[in-house]
Amino acid sequence: MTTSVATSAAGSPPWWAGNARLVNLSGRLLGAHVAHAGLIVLWAGLITLFEVSRLDTARPLYEQGFILLPNLARLGYGLGDGGTIVDGHPYFVVGAVHLISSAFLGFGGIFHTLKGPETLGGSYAYDWSDGDKMTQILGSHLVLLGGGALLLVAKAMLLGGLYDPLTQSVHTVTPNTNPAEIFGYLFAGKFWLAGVDNLEDVVGGHLYIGIVLILGGLWHISSKPAAWVKQLFVFSGEAYLAYSLGALSLMAFVATLFVSVNSLVFPTDFFGPTLTIEFDRVPYFVSTSPVDGYSSREWLANAHFWLGFFFLQGHLWHALRAAGFNFNQGQVTENVGGRVAAPTEQMAISQLKG
Repeated sequence: MTTSVATSAAGSPPWWAGNARLVNLSGRLLGAHVAHAGLIVLWAGLITLFEVSRLDTARPLYEQGFILLPNLARLGYGLGDGGTIVDGHPYFVVGAVHLISSAFLGFGGIFHTLKGPETLGGSYAYDWSDGDKMTQILGSHLVLLGGGALLLVAKAMLLGGLYDPLTQSVHTVTPNTNPAEIFGYLFAGKFWLAGVDNLEDVVGGHLYIGIVLILGGLWHISSKPAAWVKQLFVFSGEAYLAYSLGALSLMAFVATLFVSVNSLVFPTDFFGPTLTIEFDRVPYFVSTSPVDGYSSREWLANAHFWLGFFFLQGHLWHALRAAGFNFNQGQVTENVGGRVAAPTEQMAISQLKG
């Protein structure tokens, strides 16, 4: 099964179909992804420079409506004694580097969209239904994610350290390598992973997850899916989109928890007081202490929560379509994974829709 979209009168997918138009054009889809990465990096660079232009070092970051500078500050950039910001130049450099990088990504996206081959060939060729190739692509992504986790470890140990709100200072961090303590957070109390209360465990957790991701990535690159895996999962463009959105939704909700309650990873010095959840028709997260306007923590927590919510809706939508469910007819109409819904199931689904 492949992703399908409505077609225009000319027989080609309409512009609003987005990347679904490129589902069978791997070269053009690569261009779209590279251009998308360029837009993300461009946004990061522009907003960082915008926040630098408005930075008032005499006021807390969380009172100035910033969402990027607090993240740079917790990495130890531009800080003096007591966690005070004494130099905005590192923030400017980060913004400028992102801005320059976005230009290269943008050119790459334009090249693959206009000049590159429509369909990749050779070792880069792939088909959505080819589980062997898909697991190699998955492995490559896992290796990159693992490298990202290890970059934080390198920053903590070798590249100047991190800001520690417990001592209100920037210092290097030696990771805790005790697996019982690190993985014990998976079975911790009400705040789960967000209950971490020291940087040694934070860095140790990134060390372990980085190694696990890289080893898992290498395993996926060098192996092929077992028969039971191919039977369990759907191998199609729509299914991969559903899997990705589900993972993004989970990470967004975990980030919401961390931002809301953890004052170690998200120091109150930069993000404002921790939050509680309230309901007024819909849930939203509010500060536990009076703040002049909305704090950076409130902006980030609410943004992550609602992004996670909509990612979840997208996951469910695409997962049902990948499983052969036809929303126009309100029933499973395609045979995916060797099974199609029985007539009684289709009747029940139709009744629920009605």
